[in-house]
Amino acid sequence: MISRFVQIQAGTGPHPDGLVDHVRRESDRKPSGRRAQLQDGHVTDLHIRTATDDDWPAIWPFLRTIFAAGETYAVPVDVDEAPARAMWMLAPPGHTVVAERDGRIVGSAKTGPNREGPGAHVATASFAVDPSASGRGTGRALGEHVLRWARAEGFRSMQFNAVVETNVRAVALWRSLGFTVIGTAPEAFALPAGSYTGLHVMYRHL
Repeated sequence: MISRFVQIQAGTGPHPDGLVDHVRRESDRKPSGRRAQLQDGHVTDLHIRTATDDDWPAIWPFLRTIFAAGETYAVPVDVDEAPARAMWMLAPPGHTVVAERDGRIVGSAKTGPNREGPGAHVATASFAVDPSASGRGTGRALGEHVLRWARAEGFRSMQFNAVVETNVRAVALWRSLGFTVIGTAPEAFALPAGSYTGLHVMYRHL
């Protein structure tokens, strides 16, 4: 989701957080927190690491702003902090990370299995970037990090279930990272102005 409120929204699974409780994983091959090197070889000034409970007070303000905008997430615009935290701060097999710049958290992502049982080999993910961190590669770095993590965990593919069609920056970003739109639910998302737009399903092999 990147829009007026610089945000990146991706998959929403069968539960509010798009994740489930069990999946076969290869947990010994997780990428560690480090400065992010993008696919073009450029090294950003970001440090991406696993989120901890202590990070939530820094995540919630910009996540709340993104939800309240009502432009990219199918989440109530007035969602309370407790359910938002439960949705975002995931325990295994889910995985939540933060992106730091100069010691300040400027973005976050969550990822894990998209479905249970026979569908647990497909990953999903959701992303949020602090509006004040716009235009500095935070979303791309988080996207590339999540793709590496999913490969290391043994997922075969990644699917974003609900990318808002009018969120053109996010759609372009995910296309540049190898995702394709495999279907669109027309008028499935109500925009704040009262009009409706589609929700893309975007997919790529890992």
